[in-house]
Amino acid sequence: MRTKVNWINKYHLEGETETGHFIHMDSAPAGEETKGPTPKELLLQALAGCTMMDVSLILEKSRKHVDKFWIDVEADTAKEHPRVFTRIHLKYNLIGQDLDNKTVERAIELSRERYCSIYGMLQENVDITYSYELFSIVDFINYVLEDAKANEKV
Repeated sequence: MRTKVNWINKYHLEGETETGHFIHMDSAPAGEETKGPTPKELLLQALAGCTMMDVSLILEKSRKHVDKFWIDVEADTAKEHPRVFTRIHLKYNLIGQDLDNKTVERAIELSRERYCSIYGMLQENVDITYSYELFSIVDFINYVLEDAKANEKV
C-alpha cells in the first residue's frame, strides 16, 4: 500500500491514495477556516470505518438485515505532546428488524479481535472501549425528531 501527502499551504494538506482518491487535511488554529479534517480526526474515522465495514459484513453473512448503522466516536488525548489518544470509545448504533444483541455483540467482537486492522494497530497503546444500541424504527424516528428539535434551539 502506498499513499502520498502534498503540502498545499500553511496547515492545508492533500492526501492522494494509490487508488486515486483525494483527501484534504487541515489543522488550522481555532476560528480559522479549515479545508478538511485533521489527521487525528481521520484516524478516528478510519477506526470507525474499518470496524463498521467488518460488522456490517458479518451481520450480512449472519443473514441479519441492517437498515441504518452509525458509530459515534469519542476520544481523549494526553495533555502533553505528542498528545496521543489515551482513550477511544465507539458507540455502535444499529437499526434493523431482525437484529439481536447476541449476533451484534459477536460481530463487534470479531471485528475487534480478528478483522479490523486499524483496531489492531491502536489497541496496544490506546484504551479502546465500546457500547452498542439497537433501535427499532419507531425509536429511530423519535431520535431524529429530538435531534431536529435540539438543533433548532442552537
